[in-house]
Amino acid sequence: MHGAAAVEDRVFRALADPSRRAIFESLTRGEAAVKDLTARFDISQPAISQHLAALKDAGLVRHRREGRCAFYRVDPRGMKPLIDWIAHYRAFWTKHIGRLERLLEGLDE
Repeated sequence: MHGAAAVEDRVFRALADPSRRAIFESLTRGEAAVKDLTARFDISQPAISQHLAALKDAGLVRHRREGRCAFYRVDPRGMKPLIDWIAHYRAFWTKHIGRLERLLEGLDE
């Protein structure tokens, strides 16, 4: 698997889990400490940390330490592989739908 596909796979895998999507969505509203995320969700602190590690591995979030607390925030650059993938298939389907429309119009005549 080449580099871009591996990065896309990590992003898709990270966002495939509903809990990770919810955590990611929560972080789009601003930086949060792990303890704050644990309070927001009905998930244990170790599970939150595992979800954050998967999001970080996918490049979707960054963290910083302040004393014993870890703070996480969204890294907008992490969405680029997903946006590129969607753009590629948007162009593909737009082209093919246009061809289908012309074919159907020809059948109506």
